[in-house]
Amino acid sequence: MTDSQTKPFRIGVAGVGAIGKNHARIMGEIARGSNGAIEFAAIFDTDKSRASELAEQYGAVVIEDLAEFASLVDAATVAVPTVFHREVAGVLLDQGKHVMVEKPITESLPEAQALIELAQAKNCILQVGHIERFNPVLKQLEERLDQPRFIETHRLSPFPNRSMDIGVVLDLMIHDIEIVLHLVKAPLIDVDAVGIPVLTRREDIANARLKFANGCIANLTASRVSPEKMRKIRVFQSNCYLSLDYQEQSGWIYRKDGMQIVREEVQIEKDEPLKLEIAAFVECSRQGKRPVVSGQEGAEALRLALEITAQIEKNQALATA
Repeated sequence: MTDSQTKPFRIGVAGVGAIGKNHARIMGEIARGSNGAIEFAAIFDTDKSRASELAEQYGAVVIEDLAEFASLVDAATVAVPTVFHREVAGVLLDQGKHVMVEKPITESLPEAQALIELAQAKNCILQVGHIERFNPVLKQLEERLDQPRFIETHRLSPFPNRSMDIGVVLDLMIHDIEIVLHLVKAPLIDVDAVGIPVLTRREDIANARLKFANGCIANLTASRVSPEKMRKIRVFQSNCYLSLDYQEQSGWIYRKDGMQIVREEVQIEKDEPLKLEIAAFVECSRQGKRPVVSGQEGAEALRLALEITAQIEKNQALATA
């Protein structure tokens, strides 16, 4: 057995703020449960005190230089603010490291394309953190999917005091955008969007109505100024109606039985989506498998999110003219 075969696979996290601290927790758990096959090697963050606390807790080291961090890991998640995704993920990919970057993949489509091309050139995994694709609820939906005709999503939350650099479309709605594109798999032919700022200079509430070439309509609503938290999807198709709750990991199927509607509970084996997402990334990186959400799929979700955002900004400008 060669040294490369006996060495542990080294993982790390760049950015341990509100989201990244949970990446660190899960990486620590993955390493502890791997019997030495995986090592949680390093944390990169500009806040050394926060990074040091997590590093001590989970057995990693804190690195303040990004190039040095890249040299100490084989794969890393990137959970820095969106504006830095291109820079941080680019340095890692350029050194031949596998990367999972949180959504949205980048601020712009040219930046996203640059990361996709760099990953291809370096033969590296590039996964995008669209977490709901790993929610056990979605698996149940996919198994029952048969030509959806109408999809309705609601993603509401109180103001999070984070992601201030982006609006609610890129912050929250993009999750549902990516899922709808994944489920419908047909060309988009029309977008109608509205949104308003409430607590920030960007839209904090938004609605988008999407029309696809196969006739499917999707109506997406997102708010980050709601008094309640909600993450739900409803899918109507010819043979049934599915109502699923990402947050509670529960759901119901409604079917027509003669002149009655019967309800059947969906049996879901609950689990933590982020844990499943990061574990899948580590496995893909170690084995060279295609990620569930590739860089290209992340870029397509970004493309539509930016189109919706641009339409909202145009409508706002017209309203104030």
